[in-house]
Amino acid sequence: MNDKIYELTDLIDRDLAESKYSFEEKQKLANEIKPLLSDNSIVLAQANPISGNVKYNALKAKKWIEWAELLCVKAVVFPETFLIGIPFGDYLVKFPVVAEECWEWLEALAKTTGKTKVIIGFVEFNNDKFGKKYYNSVAVLADGKIERIIRKTLLPNYSELNDYRYFESAPVDSANRITKINDKNAGIIVCEDGWNDFDFFDRNLYKVDPVETVVKEQHPDILINCSASITRAKKEQLKHNMLSFAAKKHSTPIAYVNQVGSADCVSYEGASRVYNKNGELIFRAKSYEEQFFIVDPFDDNGKIYPLPKGLEKTLNSQKAFTLDHEPDLERTYKTIIQSIRDYFKKTGFKHACLGLSGGLDSTVCAVLLADALGRENVFGISMPSKITSSTSKNDAKELAENLGINFLEVPIKDMFDATRETFDGLFASMENKWEFRYKQSFTNDNIQARARATILWGIANEFDKCLTIATSDKSEAYMGYATINGDMSGGYAPIADVTKTKLFALARWMNENREQKNAIPQSVIEKRPGAELAINPKTGKPLLAEEALMPYEFLDEIIWRVENLNQSINDMINVEFVYEKSEPVSKEQKLEWLEKFFRRMSTAIYKWSILPPAPIVDARSINKAEYHQPIVSAGINYKKTSFEEKLNMLK
Repeated sequence: MNDKIYELTDLIDRDLAESKYSFEEKQKLANEIKPLLSDNSIVLAQANPISGNVKYNALKAKKWIEWAELLCVKAVVFPETFLIGIPFGDYLVKFPVVAEECWEWLEALAKTTGKTKVIIGFVEFNNDKFGKKYYNSVAVLADGKIERIIRKTLLPNYSELNDYRYFESAPVDSANRITKINDKNAGIIVCEDGWNDFDFFDRNLYKVDPVETVVKEQHPDILINCSASITRAKKEQLKHNMLSFAAKKHSTPIAYVNQVGSADCVSYEGASRVYNKNGELIFRAKSYEEQFFIVDPFDDNGKIYPLPKGLEKTLNSQKAFTLDHEPDLERTYKTIIQSIRDYFKKTGFKHACLGLSGGLDSTVCAVLLADALGRENVFGISMPSKITSSTSKNDAKELAENLGINFLEVPIKDMFDATRETFDGLFASMENKWEFRYKQSFTNDNIQARARATILWGIANEFDKCLTIATSDKSEAYMGYATINGDMSGGYAPIADVTKTKLFALARWMNENREQKNAIPQSVIEKRPGAELAINPKTGKPLLAEEALMPYEFLDEIIWRVENLNQSINDMINVEFVYEKSEPVSKEQKLEWLEKFFRRMSTAIYKWSILPPAPIVDARSINKAEYHQPIVSAGINYKKTSFEEKLNMLK
């Protein structure tokens, strides 16, 4: 298609975002675009809905439909459940009025349609006597009416997906899934219905492949997949290869429209696309942007917008742990930026405050917040204690100056001393009744962390639309190396699904790729991480994180192996880690680290349940939107015993 189309539709995107043009101006722009369109032009409506806000989503859809009608394109296709907004939650069960509104807005939208077909996802009531209360459905609207309704068959119930909690599975009615677009028969597929190819996957979750059924029974000219698929590490590689495989296998073009935007912990990257019948990518929309994306699924000379840098060269990479995070850094950055921006916008917050320690975690969070919200909307607070080094204080101040965010230094010595004095009297009195006081405790460490959180929450209480930010990372979360009501305390946790080694790489990447180069002081990147809450008695210096835990390169590979390979101690002990290729590790040391990881992980589970919302970034996550493990399961044995040992225990 002519590249001029996309220069002009960029103006449509601006109008959809800002209501920029009058009706006459819209007609003029439409008249410029129409001569450039083919007879098979359709719009992939890569839009950003709000979960539960049906009115907002319907009015947004209407704006897109109006533009599609002005251009006289043959169809405009929206993502899965667009009218109700994905992800959905238990409000579907508690407040059926939301689904009622969804249906009535659908009927109202249908009344306004003309010759351009509208294909849009919504939630439909199941009026049968049996089954779940709703269907996950897609409606085809045209000529003032609802032409047909297609109901989703395959209902995922894994990771962050929970369709089966709310929806009834519908049989594959292949004839009903066909709608005429111009002179072509289009088969409608609803997200997961296209993720069960028996030849592509080694193990399938379902016993039916709706794509194969529709193709074999109806022989459509094209398949259209209305989707809402979140971004995560290695997801683009899977998606690209799967869709390409299916298009080639069935010798049928596939147009895939994906949602964009974020909600709580999940983020959708867009990148809607079309594959021709040979499985070749011929169109791809922008990533992380709403886009009115015009395609001709039968024109091999399509527009392909680039993916985030690094993804393209890893499309055929194998699953393996690596410390080379570069191919996934721009995607990680854009995912978190979009997540912060949408979380604040959709919840009504505008401003963020966070503690600036001069360490890596708070530094990366500050950069991300400044880029997502605007530097004027971020306040960094340095809260040094008597342990805080001058280097850390200077790094925090330099970072704030480089970013141009607001900054203050508030020493916590007086708060610490007052709390410690109160505690000393309290604990001395309690010892008269309880004889099991620790000889050594983390009380002093936690007083400092919680004093800082008290200051930050005080700011949030005093200033309108201000949210406190939790700054702990994924490596810390696994090891419980973060303080409840301390650095874990906040209304949002931007980096809680990013491991420490990836954070170092992300900091370097941001220094090189942001418009403002080298905002992060080099000393922060070179500094060995430590909370500066306690003194290491062996060194007389503030305790370093790796002294309390283990090398992060080793720790992060354990996390990867747990999440991606489901390995336990027995699986890992005889496998060579990447860290071991450059640093010799005895088997005794390795076993000690592995046992420490699983021991600390088992006692950290309750902290995972308390962590505030955080964007899912990794291929797998302990984010509570995805992972569920009973807090009382600390007795899990992550190291297998031999059969003989089991027999001996039973004697």
